[in-house]
Amino acid sequence: MARASLPDRVDIRTTSLPPIYTRTNSTKSSPWPRPADIPFSVRIAKLLVYVVTACVLLFILSQISLLQSKPTPSPLWPLSLVQHWREIILDTTSDAALHDTVAAAATADELEAAVKRLRDAVTFLPLKDRRFADRPTEGHTWFMSSLNETSVGGGPQHLHFPSDSSKGRVLCLKGRDVHDGSWNYYAFAWPDALPRNASFMSGLTFVSYNHYDYDNIWHGLLPVFPFVAWYQGDGCRRPPERWVLYHWGELRLEVAPWLSKLMEATFGKPPSIEKFDEIKEDSPVCFEEAVVTRHNEGGMSTERTIEAYELLRCSVRRYCNLSSEVDGDSNKANTTRLTLLMRRGGRSFRNESAVVGIFRRECDKVEGCRLAVAHSDDLSFCDQVKLLSTTDVLASPHGAQLTNLFIMDRNSSVMEFYPKGWLRYAGAGQYVYRWLSGWSGMRHQGAWWDPAGEECPYPEDAAKCFDSYKNGRIGHNETHFSEWARKVLGEVKLRKIAEAVPSKKQDPKEACACG
Repeated sequence: MARASLPDRVDIRTTSLPPIYTRTNSTKSSPWPRPADIPFSVRIAKLLVYVVTACVLLFILSQISLLQSKPTPSPLWPLSLVQHWREIILDTTSDAALHDTVAAAATADELEAAVKRLRDAVTFLPLKDRRFADRPTEGHTWFMSSLNETSVGGGPQHLHFPSDSSKGRVLCLKGRDVHDGSWNYYAFAWPDALPRNASFMSGLTFVSYNHYDYDNIWHGLLPVFPFVAWYQGDGCRRPPERWVLYHWGELRLEVAPWLSKLMEATFGKPPSIEKFDEIKEDSPVCFEEAVVTRHNEGGMSTERTIEAYELLRCSVRRYCNLSSEVDGDSNKANTTRLTLLMRRGGRSFRNESAVVGIFRRECDKVEGCRLAVAHSDDLSFCDQVKLLSTTDVLASPHGAQLTNLFIMDRNSSVMEFYPKGWLRYAGAGQYVYRWLSGWSGMRHQGAWWDPAGEECPYPEDAAKCFDSYKNGRIGHNETHFSEWARKVLGEVKLRKIAEAVPSKKQDPKEACACG
């Protein structure tokens, strides 16, 4: 068997091998270069540096976003480092916040000082300015004399607080004297700087000045009327929370019952007459919003005046559960309704039954004429409203009961009677119901002044003469009264026929026109 062939043998003694190097201290260069391992190590180091730097930056950024949250305690050193950064950043933020707080405190101190100066600058002036005592109802009135009124769209002259004209200031009042208006005061203040110890009353307040008084229904209607017009112009949105009433600057605490009912019917609730009895006597009161009137209907346009009386007419009829057009008859055009509204005592007829007889005879001559005779002091407020709502011709002596005439339908007629002496001595005041007829859209059909009676014992003193005639009684002239009544009734009959058109009664609960 043949022997397997074997590789050639190598003789290590003759074969060349790679040299083996050993580290020595020799500085001589070696015949062979070192392996190329250094460049590889630099690349690795740079890469590690980049990675570590990126991680650190990401870590720091992520921790900054968590600085506002409460840290979780940990003994690990990385979170201790985060806490150190947090303290550094928050210390910087705290310094800025402290600076802002100091600045805000300084600003607050400055504002408080400014408010204090504004409080101390509020100046109270007497409601009754004696410089204008000789012309209290003309132009720059002596009641709250430091301001002039404004009027919008032919509406009533008024003062409004706060408003542009008041420079944003509110009205403040002080004092409640009922005998001397110079001891009652007014002032204007900014809402954020009210006078010291001031009480603040919210809501709308009506402040009325009247140079008559409020216990007579005619004298009381005059100062109330501009508030009705203002309320109407405001869209009837806000009834007053309270009324503050002044007569010659003196506080008044009540009004006539008729006037109170009129305000309740118009504004939807009984009037709250402010007495300031819960306020210390020397302490001021300031109002969130206030409207002040001083000149009654003065300055109003004819259109706005008639509109306001229409609102009154509608309001009282609705309040008394009557329709706006009360006819009391199936055929209103063929009915003429004559009312004699009588008085007792001063300015009553001496022979009332004779006067009633004259008008009854003339009424009987007109087809469809109906006569009603009543005394105003026998009637409740709603009785008066119902009577006047069913009246086409009102005949009455001069007196407060004639104030009801605005309740009649538009274009109704008024006949008025006076005692002796009024034509000569009464002055312009005797024409007030003629004016009221025009303001409310009625027809004043003239007046009769009694020529008979005693002569004045003080011919040189007009004031004393008027006092002697003021509450005199009224006679009658049968011929004059008959012709006068016949003429007026005939005109009313023809007018009603001409104006007759089918109409639907207004629901008493339907809202009256506003705005």
